[in-house]
Amino acid sequence: MAFLELLKVIVIGIVEGITEWLPISSTGHMLLLDLVLNLKAEPEFKEMFFVVIQLGAIIAVIYMYWSKLWPFRIATRHSVWDDEQDGDDERGRKKLTKQQAQQRALWKNEYRIGSIGISRPIILMWIKVLVATVPAGIIGILLDDWMEKYAHTPAVIAVALIVYGVLFIVIETRNKKRKPLITRVGQLTYLDALKLGLFQSLAIVPGTSRSGATIVGGLTMGVSRRLATEFSFFMSIPIMFGWSIVKLIKYGFHYSALEFFELLVGLIVAFIVSVFVIKFLIGYIKKNDFRLFGFYRIGLGIIVIIVFAIKAIVA
Repeated sequence: MAFLELLKVIVIGIVEGITEWLPISSTGHMLLLDLVLNLKAEPEFKEMFFVVIQLGAIIAVIYMYWSKLWPFRIATRHSVWDDEQDGDDERGRKKLTKQQAQQRALWKNEYRIGSIGISRPIILMWIKVLVATVPAGIIGILLDDWMEKYAHTPAVIAVALIVYGVLFIVIETRNKKRKPLITRVGQLTYLDALKLGLFQSLAIVPGTSRSGATIVGGLTMGVSRRLATEFSFFMSIPIMFGWSIVKLIKYGFHYSALEFFELLVGLIVAFIVSVFVIKFLIGYIKKNDFRLFGFYRIGLGIIVIIVFAIKAIVA
């Protein structure tokens, strides 16, 4: 039995790693998955487990975007992004790769404390991320218990899936011939960040998707697909770390050996799968829009309605 439960955890980790970053709602998928797999665990552990394994996906974002997220470095004279290389010497004239050019941009304006360099653009980005997380944090704390009690139902999840699916299709159709107004984090104002945070706070409704709500909001504001997607990734870091800590504290630390192992396996699987999914999504949106995900959400919402209607009739 323990081996079968471990297989279930691996499947859940795979689905979490896929659905956490694609704007298709991890909650909707988890609802159906739990119905099929029926993980044998106490309800309190399952509630905590489905939240905390998302940390594996968050760690994948940190791993993938470390150079854009970590604002500190040991300042050296001849690193590829130092100002000293902008001169006429051979090192300054060499052609930089795209990645090197991005690094130079991040470190062009930095604070220096002795030999420590602090990237001003990265610090400002983090301030915007924190501003954006304020609405979701406040609303989440105030409404978490109420949502858990009344909104985690198949009907609510199905409606959210379908509504946001329609919004993706409508907004992307409208934006088809429009150029984005905001393509870089530096162009986002603090008010823009707050607006994105308000959109993300809508994800407290199960079936919405954090990335989905943020991307829909970003597209309506004229933010490019890539920036809306990446900023939604960054916003998830403090939100999910904080949310996971809350769930861990509420559950306590009285795990059995099997429960601890299941949680660890779920985290690792979600991390590995997330790395590949993030790479896929960023590559996909370079040439495609989000309408495909809109149609997928509508289809999934209809399936949720049908499955639980049949279950209610049979019961």
